[in-house]
Order: sequence, then structure tokens, then C-alpha cells
Amino acid sequence: MNDDNNSNNKKKGQINIELDEKVAEGTYSNLAIINHSVSEFVVDFVSIMPGTPKSKVKSRIILTPQHAKRLLKALAENVQRFETAHGEIKDYEQPPIPLNFGPTGQA
Repeated sequence: MNDDNNSNNKKKGQINIELDEKVAEGTYSNLAIINHSVSEFVVDFVSIMPGTPKSKVKSRIILTPQHAKRLLKALAENVQRFETAHGEIKDYEQPPIPLNFGPTGQA
């Protein structure tokens, strides 16, 4: 094989992902509300602040069930790596936050 074929194969397998400045800033969230149907998982990210009577969804991500499962696996692996490097993440139980749109799950 020549080097040109190898470099072409590498280019075909690569994904070019761009991150613009606005998205790179990120959005803070301290509540994720998860709903699902037979064909999709919907994750709404919310920022709840003390003393604020109303909060808005900051971002909504819609995933196929397969991608939701891959995200679950990727998060679990990353949490494990984080805890190996920095110690256990304490999970402090918080009282349920009353919301008007009945979530099927929260994180």
C-alpha cells in the first residue's frame, strides 16, 4: 500500500466538528428533566436559582433511544474516570423541586 491510500482512508473516517464561540461559552444547568417516547428521549436542561419563582428551559436535546444509551455509557465512564482522579462525587439528596410539567426523570 502506498501512503496516499492510508491518508485517504483516515480522512474518510474522520468527522470534522466545528464549535463556534457562542456555543463554546456553554450554558449552565443544575437540573435535567428527561422524558421519552417509543422513538426518542428528550432532555431539557434548566437552571434553577434560589429566590427565582420561575425558571426556563435553557436547552433541549432530542436523542434516539440508541444515542441515549450511548450517552448513558459515556457519562458513566467519564464519572468513573473523574472519581478515580479526584475522589468520589457526593450525591446530596435534595428535596424534589415542584415543576408543572411532570417529568419522567431528573438528573
